[in-house]
Amino acid sequence: MSPNTAPRIVLIGTLDTKGAEIEYVRRRINELGAVAVVIDSGILGEALGCKPDVSRSEVASSAGHSIDDVRQAGSRGRAVEMMREGVRAVCLRLYQQGGLQGAISFGGAEGALLGAFAMHSLPLGVPKMIVSPSASGRRAFGPFVGASDVVVMHSVVDILGLNPISVAVFDNAAAAVVGMVMHAGHKPSQLSRRSVAITMLGQTTPGVMQLRESLVRLGCEPIIFHANGVGGPAMEELAKQGVLAGVIDYTLSEVANSQFDGIHATGPQRLTVAGELGLPQVIVPGCVDFFNQGPPETVPERFRGRRTYYHNPVATLVRIEPDEMAALGRTVAVRINKSAGPTRVVAPTRGFSLSDTEGNALWYPEADAAFLGELQANLRPDIPCELVDATVNDPGFAEMVADRYMMVSKEHAHA
Repeated sequence: MSPNTAPRIVLIGTLDTKGAEIEYVRRRINELGAVAVVIDSGILGEALGCKPDVSRSEVASSAGHSIDDVRQAGSRGRAVEMMREGVRAVCLRLYQQGGLQGAISFGGAEGALLGAFAMHSLPLGVPKMIVSPSASGRRAFGPFVGASDVVVMHSVVDILGLNPISVAVFDNAAAAVVGMVMHAGHKPSQLSRRSVAITMLGQTTPGVMQLRESLVRLGCEPIIFHANGVGGPAMEELAKQGVLAGVIDYTLSEVANSQFDGIHATGPQRLTVAGELGLPQVIVPGCVDFFNQGPPETVPERFRGRRTYYHNPVATLVRIEPDEMAALGRTVAVRINKSAGPTRVVAPTRGFSLSDTEGNALWYPEADAAFLGELQANLRPDIPCELVDATVNDPGFAEMVADRYMMVSKEHAHA
């Protein structure tokens, strides 16, 4: 393959501290048939051991700064923020010009974050890899992965020097990103106008499985998102990109978690994006009865007297009390009220999750009634809200949700 037709992979790193290592990876990528485009994200010293294709001065200017501005930012954190904007701008420009088919970065905590910020701006399906010693232990991976399809690889040793261990890791990383680019590395094919996003957790899986089956039978293309604090925002990001035709938000655990800073918490925009875009949507209050915590022994003392459910060794579900459920009902209504397109609410009255049913650990009908009362009282009058004598996982309830989605989808098509 000639250099003119070979895929181009941006290679992001701080050349003042990792020049020799980046140069090694550039050579390996080139030997494997791709072309590495080195972006220097360094801030303090000079590039050593590797000549960049995009210098740190170019990176800084792409964010509207000079490299001296960055160096005089006042703190390393602020300097990293300024440079990451430049790295993102460079990568987006290269992608839009057809000069980027994949991306890989090498670095410690700051270096990984510099690369990650750029990768989050690239479309789903474009290969993205971060190699870092920070990809390990009890560290949160959200800043690295975001809501995108970033591959994170633990470098085992720090990225300083070429030795048998680092070379083995670097060789695997180079082969992995080249392999992805050459043998896959494409955005999802254009979704049909029948695509519909659905949110799900383990506690709503039976209902969503039935819902999916019903929608497929009706000619739709269901796409399921795990509502774990990342899945909902990922769905909404794809909605912004215009690749979803509609939404069935069957599982609102992320909104419930946000009220208590639970493990699956998201930002205040959750449950507003699809509506503000005018997409047809059906809202189901699945999993609003609990918020997520870690292993049982880690649940904060203030929650220990509540109803809980041992979901698995790393997940405990904590029941939400009636007054809190009422507040949550108001929050959900306020967010739904921002909808500009056809929207319906369908709510079960006999349980919002597998564990919130009669005889099970989270069953608390007074709390559920408090939620439903405030939801109905605060919902816009023109948004239908149907209360159904069923649990969220009853097959008949799921089939009803599918029917209501077809209704709003037709309303949207005729608008």
